[in-house]
Amino acid sequence: MKNSLLLALLFTISAGAVNAQVTYFADLMGKGFKQATIVQPSDYEGSVTCTLVRKTAPDKSTKAVLYVHGFNDYFFQEEMAERYIKEGFNFYAIDLRKYGRSWLSHQKINNVRDLSEYYADIDTALAVIKGEGNEKVLLSGHSLGGLTISLYASERLGKEKFDAVLLNSPMFALNIKSGLKKTALPLLLKRAEKHPETNFDLGINPLYGESLHVTAHGEWSYSLGLKPFVAPPVNLGWIRAVHNAQERLAQGITINKPVLVMHSAKSIDEKKWSDAFFTGDAVLNVEDVARQAQNIVGQYSIQAVQGGMHDLILSKQPVRDEVYSTIFNWAKRTVK
Repeated sequence: MKNSLLLALLFTISAGAVNAQVTYFADLMGKGFKQATIVQPSDYEGSVTCTLVRKTAPDKSTKAVLYVHGFNDYFFQEEMAERYIKEGFNFYAIDLRKYGRSWLSHQKINNVRDLSEYYADIDTALAVIKGEGNEKVLLSGHSLGGLTISLYASERLGKEKFDAVLLNSPMFALNIKSGLKKTALPLLLKRAEKHPETNFDLGINPLYGESLHVTAHGEWSYSLGLKPFVAPPVNLGWIRAVHNAQERLAQGITINKPVLVMHSAKSIDEKKWSDAFFTGDAVLNVEDVARQAQNIVGQYSIQAVQGGMHDLILSKQPVRDEVYSTIFNWAKRTVK
């Protein structure tokens, strides 16, 4: 397991992430991907790290993308990286604290009490990216990562180290029945104030994971240890953090950079396996996503994708080809 003292010697990060220097080593993905583990200040669980993964374009480029993953997730999407590289982007992804490459043995995986805890990780990653000569940066987030970077972008008005924001099925609302929102959710939020560490099972359908992974019904290979079919229980602090962020969005947030919100055209609520999982979002209510996206104040556009899965870039080939076409046509106008 990682030793924070050793990491502190190997990797140097300046306070405030104004000037950041990191040392890269070979990443677990191989194929030219490199990673740098960054030691952050300790929090309520102890020592904290985040991990920046990089693969640069073969020809010198001054534009980059930073990808922020979702819940029960980490960066593994090699095809996505190669698509960006083909378009002339230097590719970067961050495994946020307590996820994927950044999880430490004393931590509860995925744990968070306020989404602003992730801001230091994003600040540091962007400082590194800028320090490596990238002048234009696309900030991209999926699901919970999309919600996080939306709030992050609104908190960095006038101080942005990015030029556009891409949201892939952002978690703009918890997908729970309206009756439970009115009865159970207020009780959970109240208990979270004094007992944020209390575990709670979200009841996420494992069939979504099975629709992705090559050992089940999908086409993608990734670590089931880092992204299992059944997500570990969250705690009440996580529920409160996500709810509070979604409430802030509902009140309206200002983002001064162009925003593209993409989501599936329909949601899937199947209890047994069927190929329907390949045709819609099995995690979020896409109507909630579209509705909440309209609370962004600024230059934004919303694109519904026919046949899109929850992670749009993991959809079937013809669908994800359309997704990439939309992204890069938009990026040519906003990150240039």
